[in-house]
Amino acid sequence: MKGTFKLTADRIYNGKGEVRENQYMVLDANGTIKDIQPLPTDVDNSIKKYNGVLVPGFINTHCHLELSHMKGLIPTGTGLVEFIKEVVTKREAHKEIIQDAIFSADKEMYDNGIVAVGDISNVPDSFECKSRSPVKYLTFIEMFDFRQEEDAVRTFNHYLKVYNQLEKFGISGTVVPHAPYSVSRKLFQLINEFNKEKSCPISIHNMETKGENDMFLYNSGEMISFFKNFGISTHELQGISKTAIYYAMQNMDPNKRTLFVHNTLCEEEDISAGMEWNDQIYWTTCPSANLYIENRLPNYRLFADAGSKITIGTDSLTSNWSLNILAEMKTIHKFQSFVKFEELIQWACYNGACALGLENKLGSIEIGKKPGINLLKSVSGETPENLGADLQVKKII
Repeated sequence: MKGTFKLTADRIYNGKGEVRENQYMVLDANGTIKDIQPLPTDVDNSIKKYNGVLVPGFINTHCHLELSHMKGLIPTGTGLVEFIKEVVTKREAHKEIIQDAIFSADKEMYDNGIVAVGDISNVPDSFECKSRSPVKYLTFIEMFDFRQEEDAVRTFNHYLKVYNQLEKFGISGTVVPHAPYSVSRKLFQLINEFNKEKSCPISIHNMETKGENDMFLYNSGEMISFFKNFGISTHELQGISKTAIYYAMQNMDPNKRTLFVHNTLCEEEDISAGMEWNDQIYWTTCPSANLYIENRLPNYRLFADAGSKITIGTDSLTSNWSLNILAEMKTIHKFQSFVKFEELIQWACYNGACALGLENKLGSIEIGKKPGINLLKSVSGETPENLGADLQVKKII
């Protein structure tokens, strides 16, 4: 088996909810898994043994790489409406500052064992970095017209110009709606028509704040005030009387693999309705960002009890302290520790790969795949499954 090497550790988590002990992997020079075998009873010095656990490379299913230059500029706990205002007013910066931050954030993700990213883009600032990165990016060109039907075509054409630059850089991607509260029915229709013959997954922010639900349920609340301050009518919301996800489902294609992102306010009936609407739904959680902006988390018990497919994202450095999937796993474990370690690994690996349509290549330790390999090891020697504060990730391949 020329040009191969062998790895093992205390335990190997395959990324699909299974743990293996007393086994080793055989990989070629490119990192493709060629074989998985039981450890021999005799000492085999050709097998590299790590203390800790080995897991597949992480999949970050939601990020905004282009906002990396805004790290630390927006205070925590403001709520989503104030956060949006801060992003709008503070986003502009010198091109070199933006590019340096993007390349630095990309390296941070790579060093933290992230092998693929579902990334939101409104502008092409991150495209050069993505084209040069060892990280696999799926780019979602995000569209919003703040529900003004008369601007839908102009808005679509504006973002289509951004989308058309993806090919120039050799980057995969598609166009997606921003959120239920910010996309008109006409713009939803244009997006659906554009993606009709495409196999690329779709992403949308969903039920991130109470104001979003109040808007659709009662045509009141801080989101309505936000629109009125900009002179935007919300008369078409009269009579909807359902949570935001229902408006999204009414206007999106149920035949598309779909990432609902954040879902902080989702209740049991919202989750059930989503899963009935589309059996290809992935519920993307960004726990640190939810705490940063709204100081609250989704109720993961509801999603687990429904048998839903959960993935993990970091959101941007505008709303997070780092771009680190292991840190997100620790946050989930800290506040809702009923979620088992092997489940978190599945959320961070295989589920994420499936959500982005990359499950044939990434997300699990299986023969024929090249998923990347991460070592999780506690500095103090504590078992990695406890997700202690000193647990670290080291990219092996």
